[in-house]
Amino acid sequence: MTTHTLSVPAGEVLRSTAAAASVFSHRSVGAGARNGIGEPPALRRHPHIVRFREVEADLDLLIDRAIAAIVDGEPVEDEILGHYVHIASLVRAVSFREGKLLEQAVERLAKANPNIVVLTQSLKLPLVKAALEAVSGNDWQSLDGVKLDCEAPAKGSYTPDLILVNRARHNAYILDLKRSLASYGDTSRLEELKLKMMASAMVLPDWLYKHHKRMMVDTVEVAIVDGASRPSDHAAGIWALSEIDDLLEIDGVAACMAELRLRFGRRVQQLLEAEARKALGVMMVASASAVSGKSLIALNGPARSYEEEQAMVAPDEDDGHYDLGCFDDQDDEPEPVRIRVGFARRPRRH
Repeated sequence: MTTHTLSVPAGEVLRSTAAAASVFSHRSVGAGARNGIGEPPALRRHPHIVRFREVEADLDLLIDRAIAAIVDGEPVEDEILGHYVHIASLVRAVSFREGKLLEQAVERLAKANPNIVVLTQSLKLPLVKAALEAVSGNDWQSLDGVKLDCEAPAKGSYTPDLILVNRARHNAYILDLKRSLASYGDTSRLEELKLKMMASAMVLPDWLYKHHKRMMVDTVEVAIVDGASRPSDHAAGIWALSEIDDLLEIDGVAACMAELRLRFGRRVQQLLEAEARKALGVMMVASASAVSGKSLIALNGPARSYEEEQAMVAPDEDDGHYDLGCFDDQDDEPEPVRIRVGFARRPRRH
């Protein structure tokens, strides 16, 4: 068995995602843009192909479901966010639903390759202790050919987003799709994720054979797919979404995914704009009420008009409270007072 991170075959050059996406975008003009990939057969990289117009209805349905799930969320009141809590709730829901949308879209597009089997359900892979120790203390390349029993003692489990099995090549791919790796930064979370994926790869052949109808593979590859398509690092297992054609061996998948994200982004921005207008409308009504001539003030007691408050705080002519003349006869200078400054300390107990 071979276990390693994914890499691009030597001598191959990836096509530009932007160029590929423009083929499918409805903003493009010309018959070629409407009919799918308009490149000569000589430029084809894989024997299978998918055109956006062929899967448009299915992908639009996935987008509709994602948007409906985002809208269904009921935000919890927040004193800090106030009227903007709905916007914050939408943003959090979008982050979750976009990842699910990418998974569902890849599963749908993979059908263009009859050799690919996509596993999405019950993917809890055991983190076998021996596998964790092996990947922690050894170079990944030195573990080539090592296969472990999936029923050996384990420390928890790992659930990948997708497992792709290429029956023609007898290899499997453990994929973890992220809407963006920007949030990971330089933290250790990404390394922890890689560790779990590599440990899972060492038991996946045995797991597939025992739990998926004696399915057999001799090569396992792992990849973290960045939905934002930032620069990839195949040696570290990081793949851009724009390179997914090579994982599925299907031309046009990256372009379909680019169009999917474009349409999903438009719908999300419309939701955010509508919610922002609602929040601003509430704030404008509150502001208009505050500046009206009969605005009510109820800071420390029952509601009173502005004029009533002014009448209450106006000085009484017979009251000498504001008469500073009472201090004219006090010619003595105030005694100096020593002021102590320093860092805050606990008060002494009496």
